[in-house]
Amino acid sequence: MIEQAPIKVGLRIDVDTYRGTRIGVPALLSLLSQYGISASFFFTVGPDNMGRHIWRLLKPQFLKKMLRSKAASLYGWDILLRGTLWPGPIIGKKLAGVIQQTHQAQHEIGLHAWDHHKWQCHTESMEPDELYSEINKGYQLLSRLIDNPVYCSAVPGWRSTTSSLEQKHRFNFRYNSDCRGHSIFSPQQGMTPQIPVTLPTYDELIGQKGVTKHNYNSEIIKLIKPDQLNVYTIHAEVEGIALIHLFEDLLYQAQKHRLQFVPLILLLDKAEDEWPIDSIENQSIPGREGWLSIQGSSLEHLAMSQ
Repeated sequence: MIEQAPIKVGLRIDVDTYRGTRIGVPALLSLLSQYGISASFFFTVGPDNMGRHIWRLLKPQFLKKMLRSKAASLYGWDILLRGTLWPGPIIGKKLAGVIQQTHQAQHEIGLHAWDHHKWQCHTESMEPDELYSEINKGYQLLSRLIDNPVYCSAVPGWRSTTSSLEQKHRFNFRYNSDCRGHSIFSPQQGMTPQIPVTLPTYDELIGQKGVTKHNYNSEIIKLIKPDQLNVYTIHAEVEGIALIHLFEDLLYQAQKHRLQFVPLILLLDKAEDEWPIDSIENQSIPGREGWLSIQGSSLEHLAMSQ
C-alpha cells in the first residue's frame, strides 16, 4: 500500500513589532528547529509605532476584538503603547542580528512593511510615490541585512489597493501574499502572483462559536484540506511569546495528522504567467475590524459562511 503524501501547509510568520522581533522570533526559531520546519518570515523593519493603534479603541468593533482576544495579556503593554508619545525604534537597525539569524537558519525572508501602523491605517490615502517610498525603504534595509535581494512580500493587515499592487510590481517579487482567499492567482495578466492566506488567525477565531484555547488547534486542523491551498498565519508577538505553548501543541498535532508546514515559496508550482487571473476586492470579514483584501472568487463562499 502506497503511503499518502503529507498535506502541505504554507506557514507565514508576520513580525510586526520590536518586541515580536526581539523575543518572539528567537523563540520561534528554536521551536521550528526542534521540529525541522522551515517557514516564511515577513519582517517589519522600520519604526515601531504600533501603539498608535490605541486610538482605534474608540471604534466599537475594534474594542470588541481587543476584549475578546484579551489583547493586553496577549501582546503586552509595551506593544500596545509603543510609539504613542515618541517615535518608535527602527526595528531593522536595532535588531539586525535577529533578522540575520533567521536568514542563516534558512527560513524564507520577506518584507512585511517599513512602518506597519502607517500602512495598515493609511494605505488608501497614500499617493503612488509615497507607497513606493514605503515599500522601497523596507526593501532596501531588509536586502542589506540579509545581503540578498528580497523576493517576496506580504502587506500588513491584508490591506492592498490597485495602486499598492502596481508599486509592488516594480520590485520583481516572485510572489506577494496580500489578501485572503482560496487559490494562487494573478490580479492582472503579467502581474506578480498572489499566495492568499486561507485559514483564520488566532484573534479572528478565538471566542467565536465556542472556540477556546482548549479546542483552537483542533479547529484549525479541521479547516486544513487535502488537494487545496492551505496557508496559515501566525504572529511573532502572539504565537512566539504568550501563545508559544499553544503553537508548539499545533506543531505536535500536525505531525499526527500528517501535515507538513512549508515556506510559501514551495507552494508555487507553476510559472508566473500560468496562474489564473482573479480580482482583489476590499471588504470586511467576521472577527476582524475594518476592511481587508479578499480574492474575488472567494467572496461567494465567504457570503455563504456568514
